[in-house]
Amino acid sequence: MSISQLARSITDSPTLRLNEEARLMREKGLPVIHLGIGEPKNKAPITAILSSAALLNTGDVKYTPTDGTPSLKKAIIKYTEENYNKIVAPENIIVTAGAKQSIFNVLFSIINPQDEVIILAPYWVSYPEIVKMMHGMPVIVTPKDGSFFPRMEDVTEAISSYTKAIIVNSPNNPSGAVYSKEFIQEMVELCEKKGIYLLMDDIYHKLVFDDVVAEPAYQFSDRDIENTRVIVINGVSKLYGMTGFRIGWVIANRKLVEVMTNVQAQTTSCPAAILQAAAEGALNGVQTYVESLRLTIENNRNVILQEFKTFNGIRIAKPQGTFYCLPDFRAYGDKSVEISDFLLRKALVVTVPGVEFGMEGFIRLSYAGSVKDITEGIARIKWALDPESPREIYIGERKLIRDWL
Repeated sequence: MSISQLARSITDSPTLRLNEEARLMREKGLPVIHLGIGEPKNKAPITAILSSAALLNTGDVKYTPTDGTPSLKKAIIKYTEENYNKIVAPENIIVTAGAKQSIFNVLFSIINPQDEVIILAPYWVSYPEIVKMMHGMPVIVTPKDGSFFPRMEDVTEAISSYTKAIIVNSPNNPSGAVYSKEFIQEMVELCEKKGIYLLMDDIYHKLVFDDVVAEPAYQFSDRDIENTRVIVINGVSKLYGMTGFRIGWVIANRKLVEVMTNVQAQTTSCPAAILQAAAEGALNGVQTYVESLRLTIENNRNVILQEFKTFNGIRIAKPQGTFYCLPDFRAYGDKSVEISDFLLRKALVVTVPGVEFGMEGFIRLSYAGSVKDITEGIARIKWALDPESPREIYIGERKLIRDWL
């Protein structure tokens, strides 16, 4: 079988691969705990369910406009005005099959072969791979002080004549870090001055803790929507815990939206009508649901931090948002893939190796699940790695004895 060079260059998604391994283990009856996936246990908002059900009950489920239904765009316009203090038109919006397709559409529309895209580490695993799909060059900027906060000096140093875009994800997956107001302001000013696109992946922007604010980039630009280099990406997956509905959107200037619409027309045609109806229902519904989800996730964040306090050798930065943390496991090994594989085999706990996020020796853990999963999962990890923990543990109904330390 002949496979294209480009396809061979794209790595698999470690998150989806680990999800599949966990699923197969569970089918065998093994009591696997999943601390790898960013997927809350909540139910979708009832307004989303009712809105999609109403359309489904008509039986009239057809193609929609490629760039999204007018009524969903109207809801997005309202959301943007309320949360970004920015007035946009329907022509500034394209609705996609999830925020990942939004990022794909943007990069496909602006990147030429050998163009460079600056990506701040730690980064979401798909950013470099999508850039490579466009024959672009991902340029990784890693904090030099061991933190999760890159310096502007390092970003500026990474810019070249080939730099086409910078991707900023705040709150950040995988670290939970929220970039400061000053940093976002400097990024906007830099990109506007140099004509570089600034892709703001805001998918977690309301999932923040301790009164922290994820600053919207628009407030730091004095340009209108048609002339700014700021592009905003968002969706319903994290905001409402509607991961399976796969609805995202891009806000950009009209010309770029027109190009992305052509791209989408030749790939997925349009997002599913029923799922757009669900997203519309969520956006137009009572927004206390979002706060309820945020409070649940914040409580889970506090629980996982408390569990790590008795874990020798682990350093963990307090997440300011999202439902992830990125602890430093280098006291137990330098290869994060080996650590994650070991924890899956020995402790039946799914984690995601930090090397996939540009942070070798770290492990991403999700606290989006139940408190029970968090406490039991950390207990299993501690048992598997920490020689000062008890040698015996019950996993499911089986009593296991640690014999490798």
